[in-house]
Amino acid sequence: MPEHQLTASPRDFLCEHTPSKSRVLALLAHDDGPDSLQAVLTCRDPELAYRAAELLRRTLSRAAGARHTESVDGLCGQLPDAPGSSLRQAVAHVLAGTWPAAAGTLIAWPEGSAHEEPDQEDGADSEGSGDNDAAPESGAPARGEARLRDLPGQVVRIATLREFHVHDRQALLDAAGEQGWEPMPADQLDEDDPHDVVGAVMWLADPPADVDGADALTERSHISLLRRNKGDEVAEWSAEPVVADFGPGPRAAKAGESPEHSRGEELPDFAALFPVEPPHCEDPECEEESCLWQLTPRTADLLHTALSLLADEAYDDAEGLGDGRLVPDKHEGDWGVFSRLPKLTFATDLQWRRRFARAADDLADDLERGHWPRPTCTAEELALHLAIADAGESADELGDDSDGTEHGTHSTLPTHRDDYDFGACTDMFFQDTDVLMLYSSRFDGIEDPDDDANRQLGVGDLRAQAWFEPFGNITARDPHRGFRR
Repeated sequence: MPEHQLTASPRDFLCEHTPSKSRVLALLAHDDGPDSLQAVLTCRDPELAYRAAELLRRTLSRAAGARHTESVDGLCGQLPDAPGSSLRQAVAHVLAGTWPAAAGTLIAWPEGSAHEEPDQEDGADSEGSGDNDAAPESGAPARGEARLRDLPGQVVRIATLREFHVHDRQALLDAAGEQGWEPMPADQLDEDDPHDVVGAVMWLADPPADVDGADALTERSHISLLRRNKGDEVAEWSAEPVVADFGPGPRAAKAGESPEHSRGEELPDFAALFPVEPPHCEDPECEEESCLWQLTPRTADLLHTALSLLADEAYDDAEGLGDGRLVPDKHEGDWGVFSRLPKLTFATDLQWRRRFARAADDLADDLERGHWPRPTCTAEELALHLAIADAGESADELGDDSDGTEHGTHSTLPTHRDDYDFGACTDMFFQDTDVLMLYSSRFDGIEDPDDDANRQLGVGDLRAQAWFEPFGNITARDPHRGFRR
């Protein structure tokens, strides 16, 4: 061990699962040697371990402990005393930016020596190695002038996309002026920006911060580790432009700009998954099997797309809302999926919202396997109700183009008289529609199983915390299935 005290800082948090227990591990970095893993807590419930790792990861990325207090308390309350106490200590370490490391837990390299990263090949020439991992030699350029090969350790690039809607120009200019900003001379300003609004936003937003007089519309980042064996170079020495592709807007598909969804490139073959028979006759009372209602390929396609888009939007909105409360009359309409849910869900947290997104994914997966989407819990019921409504709107948008020729692969699917009968979907897919009572003020309180009306109608527990409890008369989903995103 070196004479000085080694200090570590957390980089990430990971989960390790075995049949008998689950562990949360901290990935630690320090200046004198390679990264290392250190156990944070151990518990028997893999989902609680995953939630603990996610909470620590969010705390690490946001560095705003006060915003996580309620979530920390709630999760610690579900953990046994020992791992709960360990989680609280870990959150405190993350917020402090340092991690205590006992003697012997970190490897330190003698000053001036070089070490190899695990992926460096034996005998590789240091000039062509994949990472910038060699210690600088004497006479090396200063860090501000160094190339990637000259820098010890690793170099991380963060490319950020931020957009601001300036809704109050004067408030923006006043806020920037109070912080020392001065506009460019009038003769240097463009005629479309005579007040130097661009300069004021840049001044206030560097480093990233809340901007008085403007709402942040977009905050997205790409993070990558620079590697010399891939031709990377620090921006100041890069012969190629430093570019980042943030992809299409995540809401573009919802707005109809792209009929495809982001679950994968290859769409399911709904014609093969849901083969239909021509009706036996035109008699609506006929009991022949081919005359009964059938889930057709076209109906399944629109429903699958609606569920996939619902899941994508829910994942996006969950990240945006975090553990924050959705406030009626302020946030309604801004968070597409969660403002459509009953108001008793507005105070849920990030993990609850991610589980709701997964509920939509699970129903879409049912269709991909050729099964009817049968809800297994209250969250899936509500997700399916929303998706049926969205699919119905999509069918209406087809209009008089009954063969779907304007709608890509959808037009190749066979037609049937039961196409787009989403009323029948509601009749066939649900055991009941009790969850819809949560939208009516007439039934306030009915979500509580101790409520008189609840007991009289046999509704069951519809409180938000019970939405993911599996129904007793249907096979439950695998509790260890994880999340798509």
